[in-house]
Amino acid sequence: MKRVAVIYGGWSSEREVSLSSGKGMSQAAREAGYDVVEIDAGRNLYQQLTDASPDVVLNGLHGPFGEDGCVQGLLEVMGLPYTHSGVLSSALAMDKARSRVIYRQHGLDIAEGAVFARDDIAREHPMEPPYVIKPIADGSSYGVLIVDEDAKGPPAEVTDPKWNFGDDVLVEEFIPGRELTVGVMGNRALVVTEITTLREYYDYTAKYTSGGSRHVIPAELPADVTEATLEAALTAHDALGCRGVTRSDFRYDDKTGRLVILETNTQPGMTPTSLVPEQAAYCGFDFPELVRWMIEDASCRR
Repeated sequence: MKRVAVIYGGWSSEREVSLSSGKGMSQAAREAGYDVVEIDAGRNLYQQLTDASPDVVLNGLHGPFGEDGCVQGLLEVMGLPYTHSGVLSSALAMDKARSRVIYRQHGLDIAEGAVFARDDIAREHPMEPPYVIKPIADGSSYGVLIVDEDAKGPPAEVTDPKWNFGDDVLVEEFIPGRELTVGVMGNRALVVTEITTLREYYDYTAKYTSGGSRHVIPAELPADVTEATLEAALTAHDALGCRGVTRSDFRYDDKTGRLVILETNTQPGMTPTSLVPEQAAYCGFDFPELVRWMIEDASCRR
């Protein structure tokens, strides 16, 4: 029986999300017939993994260190096959500024924007509002700020001493329209989901609170827009050199027909309200089958 170490938790801002993902995947892996050991990842992860002696690592970590290439590098050094993307693709996808460059090189539409120092933003609007301020390398919508067109100046949160998302931020034009997302398994784009929420935008609360959002699957879109969104998700997955499961997020403006890619998640959530398990189920893979697929897809150096 294959021994699978499920690593989750960690110490990033996304710890709680990761705990939920990891617990869910651990149960699914057991249901799929694997010998599972759960590891709440600490800075002694090398020793934790050595003690567990797994055949495969199922990576349930989110955020910095867990999905930015750091843990992936450790697993490569240890020679342990692991799920999801490798070192380089994980690092590129996590860095929103660099992934934007790759998207554009591969013909994907991106929001106009640039990287700014927080101190510079404090003095004046970095661009004509409305615009969005994002941490360069974080997930789950942590630190995302929307500045509406009536704002007198930049948001005070950016220069707050409690801000812990880095000294540089990405500022992008606000793209109106509908929130779409597509999961990819290997070389297959699953389905387009539209996300609706009564909140101002699809933030942390909307993502992870029961009833915080509504998922329309499949999204009610013209056939050509559906096809374009599926193709764009595959293009992003391949352009970044990803493997395993990813999820790419988009905005689609009905009025202009513009489809803009926002980001690609190499470690998409696996919580009870997460999108990829829902999309996989729609395509005929229940959660244990999805987790089995990820485990059997695990590898090093590709």
